[in-house]
Amino acid sequence: MAKQNNFPDIIFIGQPNSGKSTLFNAIAGFKAETSNFAGTTVEHTHSKVNHEGNLLNIIDLPGTYSLNPSGEAEKVALTHLFVERPDLVVNVIDASILGRSLEMTLELIELGYPLVVVLNMMDLAEKKGIEIDIEKLEEILGVPVVPTIATHGRGIKELLDAVLTTLSEKRTLALIELSKDVEDKIVELEELIPPDFPVVSNKRFTAIKMIETERLVFNKMLKEINPPLMKSLEEIRKELEARHNAPAYEVIAAERHHLALKIFEESSRVTRRKKIDWPKRVDDIIMHPLLGYVILLGVFLAFFFIIFKVGNPLEELLLGPLNGLRSFLAEQLGSSLLFYLAEGLIQGIGGGIAIVLPYFIPLLFLMSLLEDIGYLARASFLMDTFMHRIGLHGNSVSPFILGFGCNVPAVVSTRILGSRRDRIITTLLIPFVPCSARTTIILALVAFYLGPLWALGFYVFNIFLLGVLGRILSFFYKQPSPGLILEIPTLRLPSVKNMARKTFVQLKAFVKFAWPILIAGSVVLALMQYFQLDKYVNLVLSPLVGKALGLPEELGVTLVFGFLRKELSLVMMLQALGVNYQDLMNVITYQQMIIFVVFISFFIPCLSTVAIIWREVGRKIALLSIALNTGVAVVISLVMRLILKL
Repeated sequence: MAKQNNFPDIIFIGQPNSGKSTLFNAIAGFKAETSNFAGTTVEHTHSKVNHEGNLLNIIDLPGTYSLNPSGEAEKVALTHLFVERPDLVVNVIDASILGRSLEMTLELIELGYPLVVVLNMMDLAEKKGIEIDIEKLEEILGVPVVPTIATHGRGIKELLDAVLTTLSEKRTLALIELSKDVEDKIVELEELIPPDFPVVSNKRFTAIKMIETERLVFNKMLKEINPPLMKSLEEIRKELEARHNAPAYEVIAAERHHLALKIFEESSRVTRRKKIDWPKRVDDIIMHPLLGYVILLGVFLAFFFIIFKVGNPLEELLLGPLNGLRSFLAEQLGSSLLFYLAEGLIQGIGGGIAIVLPYFIPLLFLMSLLEDIGYLARASFLMDTFMHRIGLHGNSVSPFILGFGCNVPAVVSTRILGSRRDRIITTLLIPFVPCSARTTIILALVAFYLGPLWALGFYVFNIFLLGVLGRILSFFYKQPSPGLILEIPTLRLPSVKNMARKTFVQLKAFVKFAWPILIAGSVVLALMQYFQLDKYVNLVLSPLVGKALGLPEELGVTLVFGFLRKELSLVMMLQALGVNYQDLMNVITYQQMIIFVVFISFFIPCLSTVAIIWREVGRKIALLSIALNTGVAVVISLVMRLILKL
């Protein structure tokens, strides 16, 4: 197992069922690779991880109860631990059985490699009423001790911080002595080991292993190259066995066992099981390996239906007066230029008020709620496995979730990924996440006319599409980049004031940025209709809109304005067809409406999204994003039209 590109080698070692592999996977994720130790069939898992700009090569050894291997796999794994000296060892132990787990920790301290101890399963220890004084345990062991809950993603950042600190300090481990008579024999054997003897790490560790492991390579080697040392070793073993009335290996094991229990007693106490506070109880449920996904689906469904149930009646309530005003102006002004200008203003202002805001405001509020209580980070952790399957790390979930609000800040947030490969793939996928503008279109058309289940099906398909496109893009960007670490904040009660402030800030930004575009776009479209310029745009786009997609050719002009803001496509759809909201289905079919929504949703990203992609990752990726979205929109729309025909 050769050192890879001079990255520090960090070995994860621990007893079976200590949660070592769960912790390793939470850090390494899909970037983990499985391979054999050189010249053997024994597998190990390794991965490169990026933490705060530092690349680490982490290696997960097979679980073992001690450094005295019994099985062949353990022997091979530990031989590589001894021979291919790592830069640091991470010892993962089950905190709920601390006394028993510390025996192996003491062996690793004897080994002398830089060491970080991980107290995993801290939640289980707390449930058992075990209180561990982390600082006291660090003081006794002389190494950093980090509490974690691997299944919840807790303590991972702190662990890697400790790894980097320990690597930079290069501290010498303190000697933890056994009882005096055993120590005397260890020191005696140390002094007999010649300078040219092939020791493992240090003379002390080698001497202890020589005493307690009668069937290892030491004995064969000693008989051949140093018979006097072999004779002295046998005498030391006999003296220990006579004094303790037990085999030498049991003497050493009993010493470690006694010392481990003593350390446990000094650093911990067992109390009556405390009542677990509500955040931890809730975390146990929402982060459960099975129930957590059911809850995630439930949260998504509730999120969707609340927005629909709030937005739908508000939309109907607000549309009535606007349609009445439009009819009144038509009677008073006829088909004059003044009427077209007035209608453009009504469609721009009224469309934003009656069609966009009823869905946009509850969407912002609920997003603020999930972020405020800390659930978004937990959703990211639960979705980590899905992200691995499409070739990304779980940290990419956060930009995707932000994308449901707006694609622009989602693209900016890809800066946290650090790796250009991950940034490019995530950035190319973000425009396929239905932002608030496209959510408005989906809810205002599909959910309003066909029902919420149709709209929900659209979202499910969208997630499936993200997965497929992610796999395809990962094929072209094959080299996996180092993983990054998800941080899980503490669950907290939401602040209504804070949620309202976040909603207001984002709503204000929408009104200042998007509404002028909506109004200006509606007025420009009205003028184009008055002077019949829209016909030329529709004529140019008719091969795509009319013939390929089977939509009314009047909708061609809406695609141009949809590039400015996706909501414009919805508002101008009515304007282009010359109907009000209630009469829409009199001029188009349900099939045409579905194809229109599909095409607009996946069609070229809006102008602001393209601009931010250009700024963040470059012109080529921005142009690639335009081509990818347009190509996918055309293909899926054509397939959808074929399916609807059948």
